Amino acid sequence: MADQRAKLTWTEDQIPVSDRFDDPYYSLQNGLEETRHVFLAGNDLPARFTLGFHIAELGFGTGLNLLTAWSEWEASGQKRPLRFTSFEAFPMAAEDMQRALESFPELHPWSSRFLAHWTGRTCTLESLQFEVVIGDARVTLPNWEGMADAWFLDGFSPAKNPELWGADLMQEVANHTATGGTAATYTAAGFVRRGLEGAGFNVTRTPGYGRKRHMTRAHKA
Repeated sequence: MADQRAKLTWTEDQIPVSDRFDDPYYSLQNGLEETRHVFLAGNDLPARFTLGFHIAELGFGTGLNLLTAWSEWEASGQKRPLRFTSFEAFPMAAEDMQRALESFPELHPWSSRFLAHWTGRTCTLESLQFEVVIGDARVTLPNWEGMADAWFLDGFSPAKNPELWGADLMQEVANHTATGGTAATYTAAGFVRRGLEGAGFNVTRTPGYGRKRHMTRAHKA
């Protein structure tokens, strides 16, 4: 798939909404706390951080998940860089990322460094090795040579973006998950949970963030 930039509409609260999927990029209540609840706590992070830890993500969006994980990585005192790979079909322009991230002043020490070194595809710093793989994840993920210790499954709503939640793609997530690795997502849609189970994950439904009653956690034994 060609590199196509995300087209956005902004709410009065300066939350970006995807025109293509008619879905906000993060919780209308508190995007940072949603990330902490779903993707960090959902993957037992930062407790699992170890040397060489690798996070992979479906749906890079504003970079909020990356920056939240990176801030916790530095706070945990790790001496080597966090490895983080995102798969994104419709990347957001840097100026839109900056505008969205202004809503999270707590992350400014990380967002400012990231944006200063962001090439559009990579960002390499002393404590971070980041790459975004641009294109349809159904095509790009099978060819990826990496293995993740934790997955952030953060595509747009399964009802609006079902392509990023299909059983075949969940199998590729499992194929690129280290033994003992985990995955977490805000959705508890039945077909997503069944896809993860069919791919070999042990799946549990747990309390979600805010108005979402449930979310999904998965563990590869």
